[in-house]
Amino acid sequence: MTESSVIYIILAFITALLLALFQYVYKSKLNNRLKTILTVLRTVAVFGILLLLINPKFETETYHDEKPSLIVAVDNSESITYLQQDKNATSILKSITDNPEIEKRFNIETYSFGKALKPIDSLNFSEQQSNISNALKQIGEVYSNQVAPIILLSDGNQTYGADYSFVSNSVKQPIYPVILGDSTIYSDLSIKQLNVNRYVFLKNRFPVEIIANYNGTESITTELKIWSGNSVVFRKPIQFNATKTSEVITTTLGANSVGVKTYKVELTPLDLEKNTVNNSKNFGVEVIDQKTNIALVSDIIHPDLGALKKSIESNEQRSVSILKPNEYLNNSNDYQLVILYQPNNNFNTVLNEVSDQKLNSFIITGNTTNFSLLNNLQSAFKQTVTNQSEDFQPQLNRNYNTFIIDNLSFEDYPPLQSEFGTIEFSVPNAIILSKSVNGIDTNQPMLSTYEVGNTKHALLSGEGIWRWRAQSYLESESFNNFDNFIGKLVQYLSSNKKRSRLNLDYKSFYNGNDDVIISAQYFNKNYEFDNSAALTITLKNKEDDSIREVPLLLNNGNYSVDLSGIASGSYNFTIKHNTESVAATGSFEILEYNVEQQFLNADIEKLQSLAKNSSGNAVFNTEIDELISDLLTDSRYATIQKSTKNIVPLIDWKYLLGLIALSLFVEWFIRKYNGLI
Repeated sequence: MTESSVIYIILAFITALLLALFQYVYKSKLNNRLKTILTVLRTVAVFGILLLLINPKFETETYHDEKPSLIVAVDNSESITYLQQDKNATSILKSITDNPEIEKRFNIETYSFGKALKPIDSLNFSEQQSNISNALKQIGEVYSNQVAPIILLSDGNQTYGADYSFVSNSVKQPIYPVILGDSTIYSDLSIKQLNVNRYVFLKNRFPVEIIANYNGTESITTELKIWSGNSVVFRKPIQFNATKTSEVITTTLGANSVGVKTYKVELTPLDLEKNTVNNSKNFGVEVIDQKTNIALVSDIIHPDLGALKKSIESNEQRSVSILKPNEYLNNSNDYQLVILYQPNNNFNTVLNEVSDQKLNSFIITGNTTNFSLLNNLQSAFKQTVTNQSEDFQPQLNRNYNTFIIDNLSFEDYPPLQSEFGTIEFSVPNAIILSKSVNGIDTNQPMLSTYEVGNTKHALLSGEGIWRWRAQSYLESESFNNFDNFIGKLVQYLSSNKKRSRLNLDYKSFYNGNDDVIISAQYFNKNYEFDNSAALTITLKNKEDDSIREVPLLLNNGNYSVDLSGIASGSYNFTIKHNTESVAATGSFEILEYNVEQQFLNADIEKLQSLAKNSSGNAVFNTEIDELISDLLTDSRYATIQKSTKNIVPLIDWKYLLGLIALSLFVEWFIRKYNGLI
């Protein structure tokens, strides 16, 4: 309470007392006992009211002890079991969490991680991938405002994510890696990396690049072989020694038949080699007999052209040629799809060619588009010509049902510049993206698809799509999400297949540790998306004829099933509606490969670097007592006494209001009883 408040309270009491004395004492004929009672009651009432007007504030301060948190994160991946460290990990976790001094000093929180971080329920060391950097970043975000050292129980072998040795730049906590493994160096051969295109073309030869590694000190000779079934299609002797520990081998293989072709790369094992699993690696290619050629026709130079070309050609099945209008007309029969970028006066003949030859097209408009020409030479839509441009944000239509769209939000994507004015379609169209201004959806199409007869078309109103591809990279550190979105649009436009009530999205083959996710869209008889359908996938293994049935779940506007973890091999599958005679079939192959079994030792150097960069300390699994001692004696982790100051205004004190009311009531009653009213 401030000094001014104290003065006001004293003045209020004097004022209340003087008023009471004036009313009940000054020139009063009441007896002394009644005078005293009424004076006290009136003083209390008036003083209480004046106190409420002054409303002084009272401060209370409480103290509490805050212990630091101790985060224990355990690597739950298969490599821990493969290195025979699963029992050590479980024992170390128990010794930390059950230590009474640690429990007294810290609030202990335990997590496990593989590809994702989660609170420990049970440890089974069955995760097929490990993402150490993501686990540490998530822990750092949760405990960013606390003192929370992190104990990391791991072999340091990461199979997914960014380099974790520099994660201390974003995780402002000391990290104490407990190294699950030993430092013994064993002689070991391994296939470090294998680079090959996913798609190849019939009768072509495709390149294969293999990086073979050797870990050891002796001079050795081995042989690299590439198998196709039971036949060796390539072999080469390789020599390694203490100074030559890796070699890059390149070759080309022939693609002689259509379909998925699988191969196996193998290094002949050394005598007494401890780990031979990493001596071999399977890979696959899909041989196709035709490449989709796409003409990107433009009369101007713009960054959008390069972005579109890179996005489309990220799928090796497609090739994009950037052409002037006259260049396209000379070779129009060579392309399955034509993209018309900002048509101007020079596109007159091109637009007529697209219409006369009934070609599929993708029209992109912008600031240099001649909308009068475009309106006259096609009849599917009309753009109001205002000669004024506007910036429009994209807004995704979650109900778009022509083909499956990945879960892109587009919320933070930059605006595109488009002609100000309405677009009216004379044919049925499906909106993928609508225009939004200041967060308000205008219900005007930005990106939409439509069909004219047997041809398919798309219209994008706006230039600057290269910014979208850059934004996709900023969000996910990869162009894949945006490239897949454009790829599916191009796939739809370049295909002449009739629309189906059940559309599937899957890959023809998956590497051993890939997520095996199959998506589907189901439409009713009016081709409207049905979000209440009951779909089931029947999966059949071609090798042992085993059958497995799994329901598909509705997820973000698509039905999907996650088959990750099923055994390697070839599979046929059928997705069908449980109550209607609608079904679709497909097949895929899973290549045998377990990335968690490729390691022979713990990655000691990287774990030690992580500890050093974060001001922590790395220890081996036999030094856990030293780690506990360091944590208990480190002054950074002392219990902190914190105070909480609580300021309460008097007006919140309800008892004062009750006292005022009681005083006034008793005063009124006494006066009434004595005939003073």
